[in-house]
Amino acid sequence: MTQTIAFIGLGNMGLPMAKNLIKAGFKVKGFDLSEDARSAIVDAGGEAFDTILAAVNDVDVVVTMLPSGAIVKTVYEGDGGVFASAKPGVLMIDSSTIDVASARSVAESAKANGFEMIDAPVSGGVGGAAAGTLAFMVGGDVATFERAKPILDPMGAKIVHTGGSGNGQAAKICNNMLLAISMIGTSEAFNLGRALGLDDQVLFDVASNASGQCWSLTSYCPVPGPVPTSPANNDYAPGFAANLMLKDLKLAMEAVESVNANTPLGRVSAEIYSTMDSEGHGGMDFSAVIKKLSGQL
Repeated sequence: MTQTIAFIGLGNMGLPMAKNLIKAGFKVKGFDLSEDARSAIVDAGGEAFDTILAAVNDVDVVVTMLPSGAIVKTVYEGDGGVFASAKPGVLMIDSSTIDVASARSVAESAKANGFEMIDAPVSGGVGGAAAGTLAFMVGGDVATFERAKPILDPMGAKIVHTGGSGNGQAAKICNNMLLAISMIGTSEAFNLGRALGLDDQVLFDVASNASGQCWSLTSYCPVPGPVPTSPANNDYAPGFAANLMLKDLKLAMEAVESVNANTPLGRVSAEIYSTMDSEGHGGMDFSAVIKKLSGQL
């Protein structure tokens, strides 16, 4: 029997994710505040509703992709929200990137209301959402993870169980803090290489085959040329915008404070991206930090 999924949050990531569920044969009932988004899900073969209550009525699964922890809590716990409107036993999947504390709080509330829930933030950007190749980092108990896998499969190429509730969010912010640090380090190396007279391609050929090799270099190189598909070859049009990186770094710094961790490079990275955003460059790809570091922004 075909499962029915309510998908709440049909933005740049949510809409293509929902479309992939439709392509996989699921019945999808969409909700978003944007009329254009609701029209788009109908055009893709889904249904659109004006309220959360209507969208989650008689569904088997609820998937959310929302911009903040506060909104996630409101959507699930508020009057007319998911917990008040869905039938008992519905599976809840939150793919938003939010703070760990909020993820754990909502999961506890879900359990208290008779629902199973996982946090399942993603990596892979809009391109990965459209292609169905996202990486899911999933927090929750093993049984709920196994129940959720058939729903996640059409949207992702890699699905990793990270432990209990909130651990998906923890894995996401740790990964993206590392990504920010490595991109800044890669950018500094190219800037220094240029100052010393090294050709970009030469440095790439050396570092990509030596101990400096990393994803920020070989898959997402911040200089034009060596990796043709990187945003550097498209005037830094965003695959993953600097302001989204800043959002994740802020979440990481909140987590740092909560557990008193020592992350000096993470903190400096957050400061660099904060400055970049405050100066009006947050809409550029995060790899454009190379231009910020070289004084070109």
